[in-house]
Amino acid sequence: MSGDENMRKIILMGRSECGKTTLTQALRGETITYRKTQYVNHFNVVIDTPGEYAENKMLSRALALFSYEADIVGLLLSAVEPYSLYGPNITACATREVIGIVTKTDREEADPARAERWLRLAGCKKIFRTSSVNGEGISDILEYLKEDGDVLPWER
Repeated sequence: MSGDENMRKIILMGRSECGKTTLTQALRGETITYRKTQYVNHFNVVIDTPGEYAENKMLSRALALFSYEADIVGLLLSAVEPYSLYGPNITACATREVIGIVTKTDREEADPARAERWLRLAGCKKIFRTSSVNGEGISDILEYLKEDGDVLPWER
């Protein structure tokens, strides 16, 4: 991620195994290797969070606190998920711009349209479809994270 100084910081949230760490590696141009995230990891413009923080009510408060260190909240939902972790219009309580990111679109059993519907129901207006394996959507997210002047999220 060259030119990090001209990019907005994103925090990635989602359940365990939805692809947050793999997406972080893809955004950073790293070789994809499976690593279980045990704690909140800060990389220049990406904050990678453990899935347990989104799955556990007691830990979810930490996500709210860490979101203050980011410009954008990325809600991840795997295209192979049989359900959505996010309730309807959950983004209404956010104090940051919230985007949806559908992961694992390269998988044979993937249903990215369903995942995208669930993210829209949660309140995400901007949604990216990604595959960290084949690179789909990675450059789109990087382009989106570039600073775009003084335009506020609600003015887009």
